[in-house]
Amino acid sequence: MTDTQLPFNPHSVILFQGDSITDANRTRSRIGPNSPDGLGFGYARKTADSLLENYPDHYFQIYNRGVSGDRIQDMKSRWEADSLRLLPDIISVLIGVNDTWNQVMLGMGSDPEQYQAMFHNILTETRQFLPYTRLVLCEPFLLLTGEVTRDWSADITRRQDFVRDLADEFNAGFVPFQSALDQATQQVSPSLLLEDGVHPTDRGHQVLADCWMKTVLG
Repeated sequence: MTDTQLPFNPHSVILFQGDSITDANRTRSRIGPNSPDGLGFGYARKTADSLLENYPDHYFQIYNRGVSGDRIQDMKSRWEADSLRLLPDIISVLIGVNDTWNQVMLGMGSDPEQYQAMFHNILTETRQFLPYTRLVLCEPFLLLTGEVTRDWSADITRRQDFVRDLADEFNAGFVPFQSALDQATQQVSPSLLLEDGVHPTDRGHQVLADCWMKTVLG
């Protein structure tokens, strides 16, 4: 892709939001843009590295504000402080698997309809305060390995459908992480991609980063 085709303007502020998959052990004290430790060690860091390396003259400012353990309600409670105040030009969001885990295992998450309603509220608020910000919604995912059982599948599938619908409604990009991982399992076993069925290995994070770049950059 040439610079003229790149869908980001120079000096764009790019924000990755979500749970532990986005967090990926980022260092909380490194709050500035483009900090390697502050970006963590997962797909957000890999994506940022690729953008900064391939488009050095664009001077992107890239942040990671994922928080391990977050459900949709947790992310919603910190949205203004951790998202809107950064005035991002692009917000990429991956959230949902903790809602599934808590709902299926403990009955303490959000059910899929509550998840959809809260996600809709977050996106509506974002459009009100940042009408020109580009939204990128990433598909929550899992693989049947480790602790994950088939009991999780119906719940996560409904959330995936809601995210796809929200992407359509808000004219957002939709990043098909589940499809990318399913395709990758044709070459390697699921445990080499998601060690416990949820958290990616380094190889799994690379699959996510490649999918994000392919989808968002075209």
